[in-house]
Amino acid sequence: MHSLVIVESPAKAKTINKYLGPDYEVVASYGHVRDLPAKDGSVDPEDDFRMIWEVEGKANQRLNEIARAVKSADRLILATDPDREGEAISWHVLEVLRAKKAIKDQPVERVVFNAITKQAVLDAMKRPREIDVALVDAYLARRALDYLVGFTLSPVLWRKLPGARSAGRVQSVALRLVCDREMEIERFVPREYWSLTAKLATPRGEEFEARISSADGKKLGRLDVPDETTATALKQAIEASTLGVASVEAKPGRRNPPPPFTTSTLQQEASRKLGFAPNRTMQIAQRLYEGIDLGGETVGLITYMRTDGVDMDPGAVQAVRTLVGSDYGSRYVPEAPRKYSVKAKNAQEAHEAVRPTDPRRSPAEMARRLDDDQARLYELIWKRTVASQMESAEVERTTVDISATGAGRPIELRATGTVVTFDGFLKLYQEGRDDDGEDEDGRLPQMSAGEPLKRLGPVASTQHFTEPPPRYTEAALVKRMEELGIGRPSTYAATLAVLRDRDYVKLDKKRLVPDDKGRLVTAFLESFFNRYVEYDFTAALEEQLDKISNHELDWKEVLRRFWKDFIGAVDATKELRVAEVLDALNEILGPYVFPAKPDGSDPRVCPTCGTGQLSLKLGKYGSFIGCSNYPECRFTRPLGAELNGEEGSATGPDGVKVLGKDPETGLDVTLRDGRFGAYVQLGEPVEKEKPKRATIPRGWSAAELDLEAALKLLSLPRLVGQHPETGKPIEANIGRYGPYVSHDGLYANLESADEVFSVGLNRAVAAIADKLAKRGGGRGGAPAGRTLGDHPEGGPVTVHAGRYGPYVKHGKVNATLPKGVDPEALTLDEAVKIVDAKAAQGGGKKPARKLAAKAPPKKASTKKAPAKKSAAKKPSARAAE
Repeated sequence: MHSLVIVESPAKAKTINKYLGPDYEVVASYGHVRDLPAKDGSVDPEDDFRMIWEVEGKANQRLNEIARAVKSADRLILATDPDREGEAISWHVLEVLRAKKAIKDQPVERVVFNAITKQAVLDAMKRPREIDVALVDAYLARRALDYLVGFTLSPVLWRKLPGARSAGRVQSVALRLVCDREMEIERFVPREYWSLTAKLATPRGEEFEARISSADGKKLGRLDVPDETTATALKQAIEASTLGVASVEAKPGRRNPPPPFTTSTLQQEASRKLGFAPNRTMQIAQRLYEGIDLGGETVGLITYMRTDGVDMDPGAVQAVRTLVGSDYGSRYVPEAPRKYSVKAKNAQEAHEAVRPTDPRRSPAEMARRLDDDQARLYELIWKRTVASQMESAEVERTTVDISATGAGRPIELRATGTVVTFDGFLKLYQEGRDDDGEDEDGRLPQMSAGEPLKRLGPVASTQHFTEPPPRYTEAALVKRMEELGIGRPSTYAATLAVLRDRDYVKLDKKRLVPDDKGRLVTAFLESFFNRYVEYDFTAALEEQLDKISNHELDWKEVLRRFWKDFIGAVDATKELRVAEVLDALNEILGPYVFPAKPDGSDPRVCPTCGTGQLSLKLGKYGSFIGCSNYPECRFTRPLGAELNGEEGSATGPDGVKVLGKDPETGLDVTLRDGRFGAYVQLGEPVEKEKPKRATIPRGWSAAELDLEAALKLLSLPRLVGQHPETGKPIEANIGRYGPYVSHDGLYANLESADEVFSVGLNRAVAAIADKLAKRGGGRGGAPAGRTLGDHPEGGPVTVHAGRYGPYVKHGKVNATLPKGVDPEALTLDEAVKIVDAKAAQGGGKKPARKLAAKAPPKKASTKKAPAKKSAAKKPSARAAE
């Protein structure tokens, strides 16, 4: 019997074909084969949410090839990934094949395997099932919701809030989390408190520290010594007292190992320990899942990395326990295998945890076969998995209460110590820094009740201030979203990437900071679509989607209920006036836009005219602060600018700030907010002549820009000198893709914008020479590329470092790598998808057009040509999340 097996990637197809043998033919769908067209009507609520699917690019060619293969097969096996997306891909492929009438009487089976190993694949083939219709329904509901929210809400933003780019069902709620945390930080009022610590010694001379714990019969918390006066009085009382041990209590305790990784916990721990962004973690995990060549056979090193489950296969558990016993001894093996459970919201997706496919493949052994990042992530997964089946750590927690008597007021101090008496799983693995710290107290000396103690030196009295909550790291935001039940863990990395790509948030020292644009979007949605960015509402909607996949709800009924209220909220905004939008934004963003002044005066009074009220204004390219007395008063300042010294400038209403005058021309130098970001301009347009402009480079703060820095930018390009060999000039400048030096049509990147103003001739010549070497020694030569492998249609696929960034090449098709994709970690499968998508858009080099014979002139038509409709810009499949 000849069976056709469909998987998602060609790398898996090649590997699995070796496992299954000659009776099987394994082909790849290359991921999703259909999607909703990015235009109105792709999901029609008026037609019971009818969905129009479109086969994308070269997918039609691949589907035709699959259809031909199906016709000669005796059985069709759909073996796409074991998650909801994989189930949806199988459903899409089957629907297309049925539409092409490629399937006649062949049986159609669905199989899933959690790891790309021979045993896992062969076992899966023995347990075929049908496509899970409920999982497909949940996918359809989620896809329809994301489309309807994205394509209905985003145009509202474009009309009512210039500069905003999009809104999405999950994306907007994640953004609100970041903005809410920022508002918490801004509203935070530090509170003073004091701590008192005494250095003490036992009669045997053993030293330790103790802190005040109670006074006058009242227990003292961390904030209960509020000022220096109180602290000084307590300090004097302790120093005048006799100290002795009141009681000693030692309690044994246990620390249990954490469970093996889920998608979410893997992203969090890789961020904390390895510094990987969630998206980077998933890219590396994909490579480990697809596997490497071991003894002439490609073997997956980890199980599937998109999972909510923490359970492990019994065989894997036993293999880990055997490994622990042999490597660490029987003392480290628990009496019974550890079982972990998670409150899974969707039993269908509660797969195995992320674990090594074979724990006997040690990190040290695999490090020789992997690149550095892959080896580090594999080691993290391996250690977490092995530690999860190790014995608990045993600790002893000791508390010593110390009485201070004789000063006229009863005072107690306390010393605590924690020591590890048996390391257990800690011998191999400790969770990230956020979860540790329990052992920091260390061991206390042996003491007994009634024993006198000696004070060594004065009591330390230290002032402290409470601190605001920290900004979210990407890992912390992932954790918070999971806690609230917002979105799915498998989509968190994509959601965070969208927020960064839309310039709604930025990373500062690995912390997420909302940009002005992001804060405006959140304030707008909270004002007019509050229900749809509420955490509880979004989490409840996720629960409904999970109930659909568990056969508990009808997916179209969920859509009907959602759409009825949602379209009503959208319709209510159609009559919104600009003044209403501004009033709402001023109300929510008031503390941020108009912070309180030290002298207590009204922060919204215009500093120029003294009578007008400052307010948010909406310009052509975004928002700014302006005076209500415009045009008589022309005060403006950028949104979010620091309010120190001069608060703004007496200029026009579109977010323009005068920095000063150019000493050479006498023209105003202004800071402006343009469509593509902040820039500086010299003077104003004269007739058709455009004024000189310069974009604010990446890494520079527009709010902190002064006249001197602006003049430096406007002075570019800067002549560095003459090339010693060619005699031609070398210039330094800042372009669309960053700082560079140029010589005779050749451009070489510089490390920073600041270097443009300081780079010398020797450094510039060296940079030009390096760039020339990379391009093969001659101008115009293509840079040498790294071969990733052969395209399924033939010919090598290579990755290059190009003038405008890294790109992949196949034949005559050059495709720039999407933002955030690491060229060093790029796989052949990923590269094939990128070049195929480019080719489908007409990205290949076209042959020269032949000149046609000149046609005789046509008679003028009296009919007027119909106006063309502009096509909606197509977002990515997950853009609406």
